[in-house]
Amino acid sequence: MEGAGAAELLLGVIVVLGASVQWLTGMGFALVAVPALVLVLGPAQGVVLANCAAGVISIVGLTTGWRQVRLGAMIPLVIASACTVPMGSWVAARLPEPTLLAGVGILVTAAVIFVMRGLRISALSGTKGAVTAGAVGGFMNSAAGVGGPPYSLYAVNAGWPVREFVPNAQFYGITVNVFSVAANGAPQLSGTAWTVATAALATGALIGRALAPRVPEQWIRRLIFALALVGGLSVLIKGLWGML
Repeated sequence: MEGAGAAELLLGVIVVLGASVQWLTGMGFALVAVPALVLVLGPAQGVVLANCAAGVISIVGLTTGWRQVRLGAMIPLVIASACTVPMGSWVAARLPEPTLLAGVGILVTAAVIFVMRGLRISALSGTKGAVTAGAVGGFMNSAAGVGGPPYSLYAVNAGWPVREFVPNAQFYGITVNVFSVAANGAPQLSGTAWTVATAALATGALIGRALAPRVPEQWIRRLIFALALVGGLSVLIKGLWGML
């Protein structure tokens, strides 16, 4: 019982942190929370819980910014993601757990490095770029719970300001996470774990909204990258250790 209580407390801390970050930046829940959720709940349950939580936050956040969604750019992106989500789910369901852990760790770590460097890639420009980002993001989201970096790289290449980046990230987060939950199913958690996760999600939202006007964006980005790199490398090491 004590072990279960500690695990649920840790789950709550992870969700609060991830939710706070996503409220501050429009995305980032998965980069911050997925590595830790995977270690606490296992690859399958950690990924689908991240999908559910990030989707809920995006739905609430978009209620005030939906007018700034660029449908012309986002529709091809989300259609492409819908096409590759089943492939990511299929791959994740058939890999041994150590291999899947290592894969999640590699994807998270690589994604953070790409976004940190703000790479500009010609293949991610225009409609073709939206399709490419959506296809890669859909696969990554359903397989590893981390579908945001391809969208981020697409937005960087398009030169979108923050005021447009955030609502479009939320629109993308809703669609890609709905697709991923439909493909992978809902998390199989105990009633207590669901209660803790829900309360943590609400708490993180309140913290994020309170901090948003006070914390410089640059500090937030550094925190996201630091936590995501540490988490991604931790999961990668655990996966490689299991494989050995």
